[in-house]
Amino acid sequence: MLDHVRVAIVTESFLPALNGVTTSVCKVLEGLRALGHDALVVAPGTSPWSPTMPPERYAGYPVHTVTSVPVRQFRVGLPSYELETVLHRFRPDVMHVASPFVLGVRGLTAARALDIPSVAIYQTDMPSYVRQHSGPAGDLTARAAWRWIRRIHQQADLTLAPSTAALADLQAHGIPRTALWGRGVDADLFHPDRRDDPETIALRTRLAPDGEVLLGYVGRLAPEKELHRLRELADLPGTRLVLVGEGPSREQLEEELPGAAFLGRLEGADLARAYGAFDLFVHTGTRETFGQTLQEAAAAGLPVVAPARGGPLDLVDVGRSGDLFDPDVPGDLRARVAPFVSADAARRLEMGLAGRAQVVARSWPALVDQLLGHYAQVVGSGSRTAA
Repeated sequence: MLDHVRVAIVTESFLPALNGVTTSVCKVLEGLRALGHDALVVAPGTSPWSPTMPPERYAGYPVHTVTSVPVRQFRVGLPSYELETVLHRFRPDVMHVASPFVLGVRGLTAARALDIPSVAIYQTDMPSYVRQHSGPAGDLTARAAWRWIRRIHQQADLTLAPSTAALADLQAHGIPRTALWGRGVDADLFHPDRRDDPETIALRTRLAPDGEVLLGYVGRLAPEKELHRLRELADLPGTRLVLVGEGPSREQLEEELPGAAFLGRLEGADLARAYGAFDLFVHTGTRETFGQTLQEAAAAGLPVVAPARGGPLDLVDVGRSGDLFDPDVPGDLRARVAPFVSADAARRLEMGLAGRAQVVARSWPALVDQLLGHYAQVVGSGSRTAA
């Protein structure tokens, strides 16, 4: 393990954007600060279409921004030779590149040019995303995306995948030098005791005035989350759907799910109370490399139903902490959810607590310790990867 390390983090997403990439970067920064290490962040900044700037510092570390452009409501940082100057001045021991696709490519190129060991974090299933949005050319564009990802990650000394499914995907597509690094969860914030909070009780009373079983979803309201699958649950007797999050699909979902409650984007204690009000957590997306909200739901003591694909395979213990549905079988989501609705609250809580037991040890400090071990591996290798 490294006694002291200087880490340059180049990330494709950062505050004020809230998503899995941003969350993991922020938690890593907080962990590095707690251990007394040094860090620098390079992230997408402002643009004429997106004037809100990231913070100048986070966890006490400077945030250097580069010009960005909007792509489908995401902020994409533009590569710049300025990055080499920033890195030369900071002199990092290791570069951490979060979900590299555009800005991260420049970061890895700069790392090679400056002989800086590099760790790339694979987090976004971009091939599936572009396949979904490319119509008849979807398969061709997905294959092109994998070629691009392979070209990117060949430059890294180590690529870390968040789940066994993602790791297998990388290896199947010829990505070299891979290892597993999961994601942490705040098991104190997301806790079963939240259900006894007076504000949680008030929220539940408002959402389920007739004692409905609340089926909750947390995440971006966007096509890639495949929320159309929730139509199977819209008329399930004795239930109500509750969606937390924002995104371009909200208006359409409000039309398709007229009885559902939409709580908007929630953070911190408000988000924890929303989990506390739910009876069952339901996830619909099949393209998750991990599934952080599933882990938060488990920490909150909720049973989880999710697709039998990708990251959820690591997070849901079928029959013990939840269930997995076959996304290729119409009606299977409803069939898997129905037994949880008919079960009594004690049985749901028993399964939720089993899920919590699975994830409670995955604290962010523990995950940062693991990450430091991966940093030490590439720093100690003594030579940079060949192109």
